[in-house]
Amino acid sequence: MKIAIGNDHAGPDYKHTIVAYLESEGHEVTNYGTDTTDSVDYPDFGHLVAKDVENGVVDFGIVICGSGNGIAMSVNKHKNVRAALCWMKEIAALARQHNDANVISIPARYTSENQALDMVKTFLTTDFEGGRHQRRVDKISHC
Repeated sequence: MKIAIGNDHAGPDYKHTIVAYLESEGHEVTNYGTDTTDSVDYPDFGHLVAKDVENGVVDFGIVICGSGNGIAMSVNKHKNVRAALCWMKEIAALARQHNDANVISIPARYTSENQALDMVKTFLTTDFEGGRHQRRVDKISHC
């Protein structure tokens, strides 16, 4: 699987943990995030991930910032990108099952690295249920 990851200064440790796991599982990872805690602007990294998802370069995206909100808002501006802000693995599962989310947004300041890793594992191994949910997903991209 091909996965793009992007983060701001709140998430470099989370990113390193997640990337190490993904690569150990044989996934191809494109790293757009910062590797330091020096202040940066989350949209700069989020948009790079979103463009890869939007253009079909990757299968999924992972974005990380302090609250997870700002970077999720940024990536959701892209056509056919459905980023879900997740704070527990059950939400990550529902984001895939019901919303066909293709980007997971992680709030680094409100989850542990272990929680984040569990959410990513769940997100990547959960299938979209389709059915009644497809009709709703089709209505998300209004523009």
